[in-house]
Amino acid sequence: MNPQSTPTSLDTAQQADEFFMREALKLAAHAAQQGEVPVGAVVVKAGEIVGWGSNAPISRHDPTAHAEIAALRDAAQRIGNYRLVDCELFVTLEPCVMCVGAMFHARISRVVFGAPEYKTGAAGSVLDLFEEQRLNHHAKLQGGVLAEECAKVLTDFFAMRRAQQKSQ
Repeated sequence: MNPQSTPTSLDTAQQADEFFMREALKLAAHAAQQGEVPVGAVVVKAGEIVGWGSNAPISRHDPTAHAEIAALRDAAQRIGNYRLVDCELFVTLEPCVMCVGAMFHARISRVVFGAPEYKTGAAGSVLDLFEEQRLNHHAKLQGGVLAEECAKVLTDFFAMRRAQQKSQ
């Protein structure tokens, strides 16, 4: 699934961030339609989306099939290099330890997330690997972009899932 890859005219960095987060939200909706926890991610280089990913650990029977990992893999294949220098990653939910580690190994320069993850978040909610000075790579971090919309997708998904379980 490849939604629109480049924004049309955007006046501000905030508008660009919101554009790319909305593209990630489309991927989160796709994950929800597949019965997966609705998380979506895109990798952006020079203002163009070069990698897309949505959550798929359930359907793939793969604990590493997070949206961020899928987007990183897609971008690396498209670019032809596992180092994604000068790339940004936009994800609808604060990344976990595994995903932050993969972002650092890929040399992502900036990570933008929507909703905080108070159980497993590694970008400030539980841990903040972005502030860990002993690590050899650091990325700029911005949280809270379209946070309410990103959180609502998750809240609605889990409310629907609970309602389905009650009716069974």
